[in-house]
Amino acid sequence: MLLPKKVKFRKWQTGRLNKKSMTPDTRGSKLSFGSYGLKSTSQARVRSVQIEAARKVIARTLTKVGKYWIRIFPDRPYTAKPAEVGMGKGKGDPQGYCFDVFPGRIIFEVDGVEEKIAHEALRKAGSKLPISVRIISRAHRQ
Repeated sequence: MLLPKKVKFRKWQTGRLNKKSMTPDTRGSKLSFGSYGLKSTSQARVRSVQIEAARKVIARTLTKVGKYWIRIFPDRPYTAKPAEVGMGKGKGDPQGYCFDVFPGRIIFEVDGVEEKIAHEALRKAGSKLPISVRIISRAHRQ
C-alpha cells in the first residue's frame, strides 16, 4: 500500500471544493510512459487501499508480459471518528492517506501488451475506483 515515509502535519484541513469553479487538471493529463491509460472524468478522493486494489487487478491481468505505471501518490491524510461516537470532542484520528483526483488526470498507464488485454486490465481497475474514468491510448490522442 502506498503511503508517505514522513509527513509535516498529522492532520490536514478538509479543503472543500467549489464544484462550479472546478477546472480540469493540467498536470498529469497526458500519457507519459505507456501506450494506454486510465483517465479520470470526475473528481474524488482516492484512498491508498483503492489504488492498491486497482494495481493488483492490473498486475494480475497483464501477467509478466506487460508493464504498468501508477501516476498518483496518496500523500493527503484523512481522519475518521470511531463508530457510534457523538459529535464534537475534536477531530478523529488519521486513518490513512488519499489523493485528490480531478477530471483529466491520468491514474494508471499500461504498455507492452496488446490493446484488448490493456483495455480489459484498465476496465477492471476503473471499477475499483470511486470515480468515473475512460480508457485512452496514444493512437487516439484524447
